[in-house]
Amino acid sequence: MSHDADHAADHDQVAEPVTEEETAAPHLDFAGTTPYEDYVQADVLTHLQTLRSDDPGEMVFLVTTQVMELWFTVIVHEWETASRALAADDVPTAVAALKRSVRELEALNASWRPLAQLTPGQFNSYRAALGEGSGFQSAMYRRMEFLLGDKSASMLVPHRGAPRVHAELEKALHEPSLYDEVLRLLARRGHDVPRAVLDRDVSRRYEPSPEVEAVWTTLYAGDESVETARLGEALSDVAELVWRWRNDHLVATRRAMGAKTGTGGSAGVAWLEKRARGTVFPELWTARSHV
Repeated sequence: MSHDADHAADHDQVAEPVTEEETAAPHLDFAGTTPYEDYVQADVLTHLQTLRSDDPGEMVFLVTTQVMELWFTVIVHEWETASRALAADDVPTAVAALKRSVRELEALNASWRPLAQLTPGQFNSYRAALGEGSGFQSAMYRRMEFLLGDKSASMLVPHRGAPRVHAELEKALHEPSLYDEVLRLLARRGHDVPRAVLDRDVSRRYEPSPEVEAVWTTLYAGDESVETARLGEALSDVAELVWRWRNDHLVATRRAMGAKTGTGGSAGVAWLEKRARGTVFPELWTARSHV
């Protein structure tokens, strides 16, 4: 074979091309657990389900409830972020946190979908496994309610046996709610929020004020692009989704168990109906009638 022929043969022996699969292959070999596991702790999350019945539907109920608790935790984080920002006169940071919480509330409310079609028979098949357990006893949901201004010292009683949880709730009880911080900011911006509202006992449930209603009426009758008006609309978005959460809870419960006494000894649907009638940030809604 000539030199030119040898060269041509060598040229033809090109290395096999690397496949797309090989170039895209992720790193698979780790000395310990994966970085994903270290960050997300998925193994912990996916082994937190301890079933108490043989009914296959219990898994859906338990996981959905645990997912709700995680969303409560995120939303509390957002509202506490907003409260701190408002105390520091940082309205843009507060509004950004409130807007994030709106998307999170939408995801939280969607959690009712797996449970919304439960028949009484399906729910009864594992209801006994709940014992005296009730969502009413959720400490993180209680912190959400406290941040909304719906406070009561009696709501700490179920958590006396859990010192850390009790201490966190007691701290939240005596701190200004999200709405308290909003009204304090409005007062600092020159609006006529009465001293009785600003100096009230923040450990008690917020009660509507005609003077606060007048402040929101003035804001909504003015330039809607001003910072405080946009804050009001972000709060209204939150309030609307909280109302939807309560109503979705009511409908899902009514469908699953009718008017029977709720788990944990609550009045069940009657209790939820009362809760659903409540309005979050009340003057934001009543002021609209005067604009």
